[in-house]
Amino acid sequence: MPDVTLTTLQSLKQSGEKIAMLTCYDATFAHAASQAGVDVLLVGDSLGMVLQGHDSTLPVTVADMAYHVASVKRGNQGALILVDLPFMAYATTEQTLHNCATLMQAGAHMVKLEGAGWLAEPIRLLAERGIPACAHLGLTPQAVNILGGYKVQGRQDSQARQMRADAIALEQAGACMLLLECVPSSLAEEISQAVKIPVIGIGAGSATDGQVLVLHDMLGLALSGRSPKFVKNFMAGQDSIAAALSAYVQAVKAVTFPAAEHSFSA
Repeated sequence: MPDVTLTTLQSLKQSGEKIAMLTCYDATFAHAASQAGVDVLLVGDSLGMVLQGHDSTLPVTVADMAYHVASVKRGNQGALILVDLPFMAYATTEQTLHNCATLMQAGAHMVKLEGAGWLAEPIRLLAERGIPACAHLGLTPQAVNILGGYKVQGRQDSQARQMRADAIALEQAGACMLLLECVPSSLAEEISQAVKIPVIGIGAGSATDGQVLVLHDMLGLALSGRSPKFVKNFMAGQDSIAAALSAYVQAVKAVTFPAAEHSFSA
């Protein structure tokens, strides 16, 4: 199979085939996930919680991210590698460019930034310099202290209107992809139809162009022992991790995951 590129993801959106994305942090799982047909491996700053044991993503550094991107690259078998810019790694123009260069040189194909409409400026800056960017809207874990916890975003009409406007503005600024986390399914569907770039959801219903889960969550390994509403344990009923990974990909492609029970209403 040819390597997955931005052109591949755009073609999947246009054809209606769903995009399967999973977080990944090491070479072994990168090999297994990409072999199972996962289209995009997200080296997420979620590693701060699932690997390092922190209670948020805030302590994660660019050096941490670069280490794990390089590890994933070594095991990857053709998936596109997306990496999170960690907390405060894009606070200034100089930081943004330097840190993106570090992560792209480590092996990433695209960077992801959390925020809202204000991301237009750094995304335009990156697009001009040939660095593909994904904008993360909705529940943005790096802003958990402002949001007052991990809560669904966009339920109020004013919030929904602003998120739609932000999504369109970020596409116009040069974003290559959007990720919507914990937003009502109806809003995620509207945004997915309003933009031409792929929209990936997590806790955003089944009408987005693809889905992402944290690897450890979908394998039933949540540290807290409790999984978020939008998570399904794909290890249940499987006899191997490889089978669970394949089951996830198949469920995303067949649009049997997420079901209504994994989604939020307005």
